[in-house]
Amino acid sequence: MPSRINRAIELLQQDQAIYYDGAHSGHVLTYEQGRADAATWADYINVGMEHGAFDMTGLAEYLRGMIDAGPTRSGHRTPAVIVEAPLNGTDEANVRFNAWQFRQILGRGVHGILLCQAETADAVRAFVEACRYPHHTEAVDPALPSPEARLHGTPRPRANDGLLGIGTRGRGSETTAAPVWGLPPEAYMDRCDPWPLNPNGELLLGVKLESPEGIANAEAICAVPGLGFAEMGPGDLSLSLGSVKLLRDPYPPLMQAARDKVFAACRRNNIAFLEGCHPGNITARLDEGVRVISGHSPEMAAIGRRHQARAMPV
Repeated sequence: MPSRINRAIELLQQDQAIYYDGAHSGHVLTYEQGRADAATWADYINVGMEHGAFDMTGLAEYLRGMIDAGPTRSGHRTPAVIVEAPLNGTDEANVRFNAWQFRQILGRGVHGILLCQAETADAVRAFVEACRYPHHTEAVDPALPSPEARLHGTPRPRANDGLLGIGTRGRGSETTAAPVWGLPPEAYMDRCDPWPLNPNGELLLGVKLESPEGIANAEAICAVPGLGFAEMGPGDLSLSLGSVKLLRDPYPPLMQAARDKVFAACRRNNIAFLEGCHPGNITARLDEGVRVISGHSPEMAAIGRRHQARAMPV
């Protein structure tokens, strides 16, 4: 029997790699596709809304299909579903102005969100805060004024570096999201919080560092509380370095240095590193410590799972 709602988190807790499927250009978001994907070989489905359509009605129908065809062979209600949000994490203001996207996505009942083009720690902090309910206090700056003080007009300053401000997700979508997780609304509001910041949280938040600015700020970004994984995005970073061709492993020296910097920042901050792999290098990448795997290959996933002696049914 599963111990968690989010299969991806349950596996990461066991130091098992997780494998995803789903294109960055979008996913087929229909009830029928949800039924088919309930039996996916992958540990989570990546729904690419950065370049695909921002389709909330389709996303809700997709998850409904998953539920109706479930549970998974591992006993989970659905595979995990993680959405790449359309907005870019270039700066704090951009993230705060567009935080409505996170509310819409979370309201459909997904299990995680990936913020693309993350470039500053302040932008990432705004992302995490937008995905949290205000009653969760892990890593919230204790120097911030209390709700009672704010009721009487005390200004709320920004949180100190290394800490979070108060969560800004509001009440309203728990009635649509909670049934997807199989929980009452109040229980959903307690469990929908970022892991591993909240050990009981079931929400997996990630960031993609894919610009020179993001790579330069990798350490500060990966240190933001609330993240569960990060990746070096080779596609957009290749463009930033002047190459229309996607530069893949083996990377040229600048790309390799960027990859190593993000990976090191992940390890220092105890979050998972995401990287594209293939059947020929998956065991070496696992031995190195890569734990979130793209590549969309059932063959590769089978090799990796055998290598790690995974016990959870696929």
